[in-house]
Amino acid sequence: MKVIFKADVKGSGKKGDILEVSDGYAKNFLLKKGLAEVATSTGINEIEQKKKADAYHKAENVKAQKELAEKIAGLTVPVSIRAGENGKVFGSVTTEKIASALSEMGYEVDKKRISTKEPIKNIGEYEAEVRLMEGVTAKIKVVVTPL
Repeated sequence: MKVIFKADVKGSGKKGDILEVSDGYAKNFLLKKGLAEVATSTGINEIEQKKKADAYHKAENVKAQKELAEKIAGLTVPVSIRAGENGKVFGSVTTEKIASALSEMGYEVDKKRISTKEPIKNIGEYEAEVRLMEGVTAKIKVVVTPL
């Protein structure tokens, strides 16, 4: 019997899969517990349309992230922080401060997506990497200045 899974079933299939299973397994377990439904032509069409739409939206998201990466690549981000006379800052420049400086410039980036090689504890120029998604990264320059 061909069924469409409504939920993940360990060892059998994932949500949205269309699989051929034995009649007894389908009737006595999958259909009874509401984990699957009998595969009809309309149900199969619906699943295929949903998969196409999901693929399209994922492709659009990747395209948007790549465009954002191109825009911010090589960008110089100024960050002001309190510092002593010798150029040592009080505390450190965190990824949250870099993210807020980017948002002031008009680029919304989550602070968890920004990484620096070492903690920024002095005045100067540093490199940071923005990982927007797997395979899409951009390097930015962070310029730390005293207040």
